[in-house]
Amino acid sequence: MKLHLYIARRFLTLLAMLFGIFFAFTVLLDLVEQIQRFDDSVSFAMILEITFLNAPEGMYQILPLIVILASIALFLGLARSSELVVIRAAGRSGTVVVVAPAIVAMLVAVLAVGVMNPIVAATSKRYEELRELYRTGGNSAVSIGREGLWLRQGDEDGQAVIHAARTNPDATRLYDISFVMITPDGIPFRRVEATEAELVPGHWVLSDATSWPLAPGLNAETNKTHHDQLRLPSTLTQERIRDSFGTPSAVPLWELLTYIEELEKAGFSARRHLVWLNMELSKPVFLLAMVLVAAGFTMGHSRMGRTGVSVLSAILVGFGLYYMRNFAQILGENGQVNAYLAAWAPPIASNMLALGLILHREES
Repeated sequence: MKLHLYIARRFLTLLAMLFGIFFAFTVLLDLVEQIQRFDDSVSFAMILEITFLNAPEGMYQILPLIVILASIALFLGLARSSELVVIRAAGRSGTVVVVAPAIVAMLVAVLAVGVMNPIVAATSKRYEELRELYRTGGNSAVSIGREGLWLRQGDEDGQAVIHAARTNPDATRLYDISFVMITPDGIPFRRVEATEAELVPGHWVLSDATSWPLAPGLNAETNKTHHDQLRLPSTLTQERIRDSFGTPSAVPLWELLTYIEELEKAGFSARRHLVWLNMELSKPVFLLAMVLVAAGFTMGHSRMGRTGVSVLSAILVGFGLYYMRNFAQILGENGQVNAYLAAWAPPIASNMLALGLILHREES
């Protein structure tokens, strides 16, 4: 038990050190990029704020890299200090050394999925809002609920709140739609309802539309106008709408199941979100594979040489498994592979491959 606690403590220390190093490096690079992106109207304090809001997402994405580097450093350290030799001389199998970091990696992954995932979702959403605000002076958003689809578009001339009962899968054609135009001061000045609206570059094209003026002292019903076709300016694009509601990482894990149900009820495809949900649930298994891969290549005695080759091989195999997992995710999102198979097959196969390598080296 003391052996496992000792190894676990060393592994946690290495994880914390690497996390801090990568966090500082990520913030510095992103800060330079954000400074180049905005003009002089955005202060340094604002840029620093959105930089720190963007940092958690970057750290969450490179978590597998941090785990495999910490694992390599741990096993190399144990080999160079001859602690692996002592453990084997004491009658313990070398695979015992893998147990503690494997458990720690899975616990870290569970903590990341359960705690860091909602934090990343919140900070990423706030980052997108502030970036849009600093870049255009307005913002655009979308919300999908049981009552239908809600959109918001805006620029320096004001905002428009859009509601539709249903939509096509990419949200470029809305049905039973209503627009409420709002001035920059927050005062509604026009309401438009239509049976159908299609998004074209720069405009919404409304069919069978009715417009009511909402000016104070004016009878809206008396002054309403009907249009067979009406064009309203829009700052939204198909890509921005898709990114707003279609980025699964923007939804906290604990709300994802409900969000998937609401997406399907609103007429959207929730395949991407279902794949993402299972990818997140399988993350502990994948981080376990990163530890096993590092162990399989670097648990040999340092006097055997070829340490550099072993480290490079472990990193390359780790990256290869990571990109295979991302490729499977793309196949799952495109519907070419079952969502559950795309999310769970790569980490399970990675663990079997790494475990086979460890057992082979232990017997040789």
